Amino acid sequence: MARITRKELKTDKFALEVEHTVTFFEEHQKEIVRYGAIALAVIVLIVGYSIYARRQHSKRQEALFHAIQIQEAQVGPPTPGAINRNFPTQEAKDQTALKAFADVLALYPGTMEGEIAHYYLGAIKADQGKLAEAEKDFKDTAEKADDKYASLAKLSLASIYFADGRNEQGEAVLRDLIAHPTQFVSKEQATITLARYLSRTKPAEARKLLDPLRTQQGAIGSAAMSAYAELPPQ
Repeated sequence: MARITRKELKTDKFALEVEHTVTFFEEHQKEIVRYGAIALAVIVLIVGYSIYARRQHSKRQEALFHAIQIQEAQVGPPTPGAINRNFPTQEAKDQTALKAFADVLALYPGTMEGEIAHYYLGAIKADQGKLAEAEKDFKDTAEKADDKYASLAKLSLASIYFADGRNEQGEAVLRDLIAHPTQFVSKEQATITLARYLSRTKPAEARKLLDPLRTQQGAIGSAAMSAYAELPPQ
């Protein structure tokens, strides 16, 4: 969970909704089946930014919201009564979404909307299996975005590193996130993610990471217990 004060939460509805979304992220870690945090990190952005965009009306916000609507669209036959259009194939949807996010990035570089669009570009490419291209997008986002979106990019970078065998790089990125948590990636979330990746190669280290979290209440404790149960027997 993000560590921000109750006063800040009460005065920033967007921050409150994002924290709720990060709780969802932590509670569904077992559903991550391809590249670790990428798919659910996108959910954080979809839900959080959708709430934010409903209260804002600038051109760049509208452009990003339009791109997100494409990314949220269904694949398959048209759905009666649906607001968003459907796409005949995932490939058609991906290509349309990539263009929409690329347009936002090109038109509004250096803005929050551009940072979010850049992250989405990496996420879509990762889901397509284009890991080298996704890695570049995530690196750029991690270097140029503010700490919240940079931390999501780093979380996804770690997933790519572990996916293609660069475990030391992945571990280093996650340990940096543990040392420098943000509103979008908490210390506990980064710790549990690292423990899951280390469970096969360094089970003793994974136990060490999870032990302090297993007694915590709520989503953190549940996620830590779930990860601990998956460790090989001692």
